[in-house]
Amino acid sequence: MKGANYSAIVVVIAASLVILGHVGKVQAQLQMNFYADSCPNAEEIVQGFVKQHIPNAPSLAAALLRMHFHDCFVRGCDGSVLINSTRGNAERDSAPNLTLRGFSFIDGIKAVLEAQCPGIVSCADVIALSARDSVVLTGGPYWRVPTGRRDGRISNASEALANIPPPTSNFTTLQRLFGNQGLDLKDLVLLSGAHTIGVSHCSSFSNRLYNFTGRGDQDPALDSEYAANLKSRKCPTLNDNVTIVEMDPGSRKTFDLSYYTLVLKRRGLFQSDSALTTNPTTLSAINGLVQGTLQNFYTEFANSMEKMGRINVKTGSAGVVRRQCGVANS
Repeated sequence: MKGANYSAIVVVIAASLVILGHVGKVQAQLQMNFYADSCPNAEEIVQGFVKQHIPNAPSLAAALLRMHFHDCFVRGCDGSVLINSTRGNAERDSAPNLTLRGFSFIDGIKAVLEAQCPGIVSCADVIALSARDSVVLTGGPYWRVPTGRRDGRISNASEALANIPPPTSNFTTLQRLFGNQGLDLKDLVLLSGAHTIGVSHCSSFSNRLYNFTGRGDQDPALDSEYAANLKSRKCPTLNDNVTIVEMDPGSRKTFDLSYYTLVLKRRGLFQSDSALTTNPTTLSAINGLVQGTLQNFYTEFANSMEKMGRINVKTGSAGVVRRQCGVANS
């Protein structure tokens, strides 16, 4: 009997080692300079395209960073957010993605890559690299982008709605949706720091101004002076889907710590921003960042961005390399 138990244990251990070995190989396929042999100039091509076009459209840096985030939160970082749909049921047709920008920018980079190295560089890697390079070009932090991602074949609007944290999220929702992706509370605080650049439509937060609980009231967690300014100068009606507002007023083009300072002053634009102050762990993290240096924020942000860029990646024989980023079955 004891011998039988021992044999069973050996078999289990051996199987576990095989599984761990397989996982290690898959993970190892995502690596720095993955295209060194297959397309040596791939990363230079992406960077060159960014340098050529972002100075004329610097607001795209925030848009591409947001696209990368939205891509990774649905089926992992697999470029599925780029897939077009003729039936209105792809990720980009979902409510969280209706205001995404930068699709033609990604297509432009992909076209150059295809001319140089047909069928080699994935759309998922193009998103990841261009998001980083555009942020750096506008004076923001640099982070490592290991490559080797493969593209997914499936893009589902309902999955985007279920997995992308909405701006109306409370803390419980944020913790759950980030946790589902293997991201912790520190990552939540740091990745929220991306709101230091870019803009939002009034419709993403106007409920805080006009109808927070469905009774025509204002969110008490929002600074009253800030709310009055938004009402009078930015978003005079509840259902404004056109007007845009800076997420980090006065500093939206600078990747700095002012976003966190505003959150502590109850001037975070979204309910999800305000939610970060309702938990002692995330509140402490924000205070630590504000009291620290900009370089420390850059370092910590870089770590969380690299971690996010590894979410459920498809590598090796998984997935495909789409020659047209908007076409699922290429």
